[in-house]
Amino acid sequence: MMRMSAASFVPAPLSLYGEIARDDWSRLAAGMDQPLTEAEVVQLRGIGDRLDLREVREVYLPLSRLLSIYAKTTRRLGSEVSGFLGREDSTTPFVVGVAGSVAVGKSTIARLLRELMSRWSDTPRVELVTTDGFLYPNAELERRGLMGRKGFPESYDRRALVEFVTKVKSGAEEVRAPFYSHMKYDIMPDAHVVVRRPDVVIVEGLNVLQPPPAPNDVAVSDLFDFTIYVDADAGHIEQWFIDRFKALRAAAFSNPASHFNVFAHLTDAEAIETARGYWNDINLPNLVENVLPTKHRASLILGKGADHSVDSVLLRKL
Repeated sequence: MMRMSAASFVPAPLSLYGEIARDDWSRLAAGMDQPLTEAEVVQLRGIGDRLDLREVREVYLPLSRLLSIYAKTTRRLGSEVSGFLGREDSTTPFVVGVAGSVAVGKSTIARLLRELMSRWSDTPRVELVTTDGFLYPNAELERRGLMGRKGFPESYDRRALVEFVTKVKSGAEEVRAPFYSHMKYDIMPDAHVVVRRPDVVIVEGLNVLQPPPAPNDVAVSDLFDFTIYVDADAGHIEQWFIDRFKALRAAAFSNPASHFNVFAHLTDAEAIETARGYWNDINLPNLVENVLPTKHRASLILGKGADHSVDSVLLRKL
């Protein structure tokens, strides 16, 4: 039976996907060397994520190989089409989008895929860009009355994001993306992420699968070659969000320079109440209204269980 998120209000188009059970998916790793050490996995793991070497081997190693195959095949197709047209081969980076709720683990997955894909000979150069860098600066959000809706689609400079990915896909030698500081909770005007024609660019963010806002507009999702949606029951994600907030309270929030230092001295009960308020007022509405409805625009859906491990994979049929 296909796994469904409890928060889902969109019927799943079953015919579009083939489901692969966890056991069957993990068998794809047979014969593949584990390229990462336990120390490297710990460094890649986000706060609150329960990622271990077994999960890497059984889930993300096969996924990285699948993406590498897609990238190689796409590059070959581009070369053959150029040859057929009598033109110089102008194959551009393979772009992967990774979407999902706050606290679902998509950032960890994106970082992990960057490392794993770079170990395959077909895709040695992989860059990662997060859409946080395309949030409007806090001053602009304040001017627009959007500070309370940070993370909602309207809080992003959608045009700048589309222009960035368009330049990447057009084969520009160097493309710059804004840099977002989670410590300062704002865009850093003098810092950038620089992408120089890698084999693969991974774009991670809440709203990367959003359709265009108007019929004649281009959505950033139109420019992706492959997309991943990280799915889980909303109740599980809420608990992960609360757990992460409590962990951050004792870690990043304790830094006096942190925007969230005001939360560093909350008691456990106060931290839980505060986190639950943010979840119910901002993150859950954004998930239900904007993020979850884009799930079935993905090429592949990773279904997570209560312990953060992946229990099913849905792959869109070719």
